[in-house]
Amino acid sequence: MANQLRLPFFSFNHLTIYLILLLSQSQQIFSTCRNFCNNIPINYPFSIDDGCGTPQYRHMLNCSATDLFFLTPSGNYKVQSIDYDKKTMTIFDPSMSTCSILQPHHDFKMSEIQSAIIPPSPDTIFILMNCSIDSPVLNHYKSVCFNFSGHSCDELYGSCTSFKLFHLLSNSTPACCFTSYETVKYMSMDILDCTHYTSVYNSDKLEGVGPLDWLYGMKLSFSVPDTGCERCDKSGGTCGFDVETEMAQCICSSTSNSTRDCAGGRESNFAESYRASSFPQLQLLYILALGAISYPIVLRG
Repeated sequence: MANQLRLPFFSFNHLTIYLILLLSQSQQIFSTCRNFCNNIPINYPFSIDDGCGTPQYRHMLNCSATDLFFLTPSGNYKVQSIDYDKKTMTIFDPSMSTCSILQPHHDFKMSEIQSAIIPPSPDTIFILMNCSIDSPVLNHYKSVCFNFSGHSCDELYGSCTSFKLFHLLSNSTPACCFTSYETVKYMSMDILDCTHYTSVYNSDKLEGVGPLDWLYGMKLSFSVPDTGCERCDKSGGTCGFDVETEMAQCICSSTSNSTRDCAGGRESNFAESYRASSFPQLQLLYILALGAISYPIVLRG
């Protein structure tokens, strides 16, 4: 009669689960810097993975299953495109009023570092609407309002379905103000005493174009810090930084980082420590794999 001897604590299922866990751990630690979020390229200085790109833009972008978002103190703005040659990023506020929809008013706020390194471009116009006669932009600060390619408040309120409400609720045309980011940067909507705002970009190309065809959203102009990234990139590496010290690094592979380039630089302590800690795991995995092949052992008596 044949006797079967099986390893009591082990099965092929155990090996499979262990292998998946080990590989997922390795993938999490060794995940390279993703260079796309859906169809939008993610290049230096930006990143969607911590430790990639430059620390000045750390935690400014978030990649979801469907969209890329630019994160600010006032909310998350959908990124429509990034032009690395022109150094511009086009974003859209889903809760902003446009020619087709009227939204509850809110402020647009950026952090201090965002205002310094990725502010709205000069051809992005902020339009303050339905302003009271006591609004500072109509009195002491009226100089912040300027002519926008010959467009007027009457045209804005008359052309847009959503903005016609302002006209209907007033015996006269409510005041509006075409202004720059600097105005909304320093004064909230409550201080400005205007109920709503919208923003358009490529304003220099909108002369003679009606509000229905304006490009609603914002164009941001970003700067690229000089951290020697070009040298790293030419050597086949990816520009990044140490997440603790925020010192620049050249990510050469899943197990090797360098201070400058990938032609030859010291490996980071992170890579060395991981290889040392993972070696016993790999040994155990090898033993378990041999066990899966060898068992069950059939002993015939």
